[in-house]
Amino acid sequence: MLGQVYVDFDGTIAPNDPTDRVFARFCGPKWLSLERACQQGRLSPRATMAQQVDLMRATPAALSALVDELKIDPEFATFVALCRRWDLRVVVVSDGLDRVVECMLQAAGFALPVFANRLTWLGGERWGLDFPYAESACAASLGNCKCGHRSPRALASLAVVVGDGRSDFCIAEGADLVLAKGQLAAHCRRRNLPHQPIADFAHATVALDGWLAQNARQSA
Repeated sequence: MLGQVYVDFDGTIAPNDPTDRVFARFCGPKWLSLERACQQGRLSPRATMAQQVDLMRATPAALSALVDELKIDPEFATFVALCRRWDLRVVVVSDGLDRVVECMLQAAGFALPVFANRLTWLGGERWGLDFPYAESACAASLGNCKCGHRSPRALASLAVVVGDGRSDFCIAEGADLVLAKGQLAAHCRRRNLPHQPIADFAHATVALDGWLAQNARQSA
């Protein structure tokens, strides 16, 4: 295997940010106050999401109905096909909700490894959130510390990161290539990280194809 491609979900695979859509529908306005507190540094991302999920009031059927309305980037399939041609393993790493991520990917016909925060139905309209991939040493206090998904074996292989936000900053630091938009693109510019700006997966596919044609063959 040539390497791994670590892809963010909310805002990247799913440009409409499903986590925000879920909270907007089922949490009431307080979820935005918590979001502002996080953005201002008064609440960690992990604590913010836990409190937002605690506000959720939805049956599993109501949650599924909303998720069914949400779509992924239509060009993601072309991007995954390119990765497979180059023997690159696509891994979805998300600081969002596993139930939402997995349902949307399955509905679109994808069977990919997914690492995300664990959303659990508690009965009735109540939900809880666990963080199986949290790291106590995570400087950003994320629910899912994406750096932890690069195994020692994977560190020796090619690493590509595709993302848009703060949760992608740490894993982008050690990548060979970052395909970035939003806050992640700005972070890469500030840190002089090797990256290419993208708007969507149509751009990401072209950018990765060109980069691999030049760099992967040179290192082969």
